[in-house]
Amino acid sequence: MKKVAVFGNAGGGKSTLSKKLSEITGLPLYILDKVQYQTGGVKVSYEDYKRIHQEILLTDRWVIDGFGCLETLWPRLDEADTLVYVDLPISVHFWWVTKRLLTGYVEPPAGWPEDSPIFKSSMNSYRALWLCHKHLTPKYREYVERAQSTKRVHHIQTTKQISQFLQFVERM
Repeated sequence: MKKVAVFGNAGGGKSTLSKKLSEITGLPLYILDKVQYQTGGVKVSYEDYKRIHQEILLTDRWVIDGFGCLETLWPRLDEADTLVYVDLPISVHFWWVTKRLLTGYVEPPAGWPEDSPIFKSSMNSYRALWLCHKHLTPKYREYVERAQSTKRVHHIQTTKQISQFLQFVERM
């Protein structure tokens, strides 16, 4: 486990899982929301994002958390030796986005750039939830099914499996 891609729908706990995974393994953590957005939620240029993403992929050890964009998603999953696909029931994703919205004014969400606009970002997450569920989730599921023969794949489908996965990594 040297190159780990953590991905899935919005609000699934990917950033929290990725942070813990990085702490356990000592692998450097790259949070794509922090690559794509600066303080205050200002988006970096598309070209800068792609360049930085490619530089990360060229390193020999990483945990990459998030979506980024379609153009960088599939090459990242191909480059990873380990896939952690967080595929919880859609209702859990909705609840966790709501919980993040309600608590985000008190404690900034894990993995978000400093001073991110909580309400606007949460509304974007709600929109992304349905789009991802409808369009990307089936493709993600196909991809991880095929990848099981060539990569270490962890398809997390329940909240309990998140802690089980982290316990498994700790024992490695």
